[in-house]
Amino acid sequence: MKKIRIVFFDVDGTLIDMQKKQISEKTLEALRQLRENGVLICMATGRPPASLPKIDGVEFDAYLTCNGSLCYSGQDVIFSDPIPAEDVQKVIRNAAELGRPVSVATGKRLAANGADVDLADYYSLANLELTVAEDFSEVSRQDVYQVMLGCREKDYPSILKGVSGARITASWDRAADVIPVNSGKGTGIQQILTHYHLSKEEAIAFGDGNNDIEMLQSVGTGVAMENASAQLKAVADDVCGHVVEDGIYHYCIQHGLI
Repeated sequence: MKKIRIVFFDVDGTLIDMQKKQISEKTLEALRQLRENGVLICMATGRPPASLPKIDGVEFDAYLTCNGSLCYSGQDVIFSDPIPAEDVQKVIRNAAELGRPVSVATGKRLAANGADVDLADYYSLANLELTVAEDFSEVSRQDVYQVMLGCREKDYPSILKGVSGARITASWDRAADVIPVNSGKGTGIQQILTHYHLSKEEAIAFGDGNNDIEMLQSVGTGVAMENASAQLKAVADDVCGHVVEDGIYHYCIQHGLI
């Protein structure tokens, strides 16, 4: 393994135990030690900026949000790729025809036009409460980086009917994230590596969901959690321990990262 200079971490199911909805002390220690060793750490998530978890005592060098369509470091935007405005409105209308409310994510806001069980539970996975925004129509006409809605895989063609500038990625079988057609965690990683003048061989990534497939394929070493999906494990270079067993911490020790 080439000397690692940057590590990308998915959040839910990777950094954060989905049952306890928190990060463990050993995983926190791994993050701290990586930074002390001069390794850059990046949060790489489907979450938009408004729903990123607060991790006390750890400052990430960069954030890949909305599945890669908005990436930044501090106040500096590294990559910004909103969904075409006409496609946002088409997705909203298509969802309505399915009887599905949606939530749109801008750089600063999350706004929903309604609630159903799947969307509320999707919010809950990130430890958020779903509320309906009175100004949804206004927010949905701003730069939207991601549209989230409850659905099943069979609904994907209907959601994207007439849409050319967006596609679907999913980490859960009861909901989907609609993102720009040329975005994705892989694209976001490439942009961040370019920003820091790093090669993919100097990068490692940890993930657990199907929306992490591109991420693991875009770095020199892609590591799936033991609790990861079978599809992700199939493309991973390695597998570490379960999130509840501090898999990241032990992997970093075993491979000399900390």
